[in-house]
Formats: sequence, structure tokens, C-alpha cells
Amino acid sequence: MTDQERRTGRDETEEERADRMWGELIQEVRVAQTGVQILFGFLLTVVFQQKYAELSDTDKTIYVITVILGASATGALIGPVSLHRLVAGRKVKPQAVRVASRLTSVGLFLLLVTMTAALVLILRVATDGGPVTWVVVAVVVWYLMCWYGLPLWSRHRHTTR
Repeated sequence: MTDQERRTGRDETEEERADRMWGELIQEVRVAQTGVQILFGFLLTVVFQQKYAELSDTDKTIYVITVILGASATGALIGPVSLHRLVAGRKVKPQAVRVASRLTSVGLFLLLVTMTAALVLILRVATDGGPVTWVVVAVVVWYLMCWYGLPLWSRHRHTTR
């Protein structure tokens, strides 16, 4: 058994590993893309609602920031598809997988921030203040546990040494 096989637990070449990882990454991106596209689409309609004119300047600023974050998350999460299309057949799949993985990580972080900003805006408008901060903090902690805490704990606990 080679050092590479011991590290990956699989008997695959670098190209085979890149093919497998690309397939897994694209499946992950499909889930995140759907969520970010629905959220971004919703955000784009808000400005055309009658209630928008009644928002405070602060809420309008939060909205604009949320739209910019949503657009950025959408770009980062669609980026791997464009990357693959532009480098397909150029024998750079292992490198493309690494770049696409980074784009996906950035996109997920931007999605987290977009969802947080959208939650702040919605709760500010729906509740006229109140416990918005505490509710948003609780939801963000939940996101962090689900998206980062549990996966990192699992990776640490179950990674073979």
C-alpha cells in the first residue's frame, strides 16, 4: 500500500480522485445553489413591494447590503460550474477541484451572511424591534453548529490517523 492509499483510504489515481471529488462537490453545490437562488430571487422582488417605500433608511440599507451579499453568494456558488466548463478537457481537474472547493466554501459563508442579514431585515419589519438581536444570534449559532461545528467535530472524531 502506498502512502497516498493510506492517506485517502482508496486505491485511486489523482485523476480518479479528482473525478470523484468533482462529482461530490457538484452535488453539494446543487443544494446550496437552489437555496441561494430562491433567496436571491425573493430579495429582488422586495424593492417592488409597496411596503418598501415605508421602510426606514436603516432597513433600506440592510436590504441593499443583503442583496449585494446574495448576489455575491450566487456568483460564488455558480462559479464552480463556469470553472468546470472553461477548463474541461485541459487536464487540470485536480487544480480545478481545489479552486471550485474554495469558491464553494466562500459561497457558503456568503450565504450564511446573506441569510443572517435577511433575517435581521425581516424580523425588524415584522416585529418593530423587540428581541430581534437575540433571535438572530440564536439562529446564527444554529447555522454555525449545523454548517461548521458538527462537520468539524465529525471530521475530528472520525478521521483515521
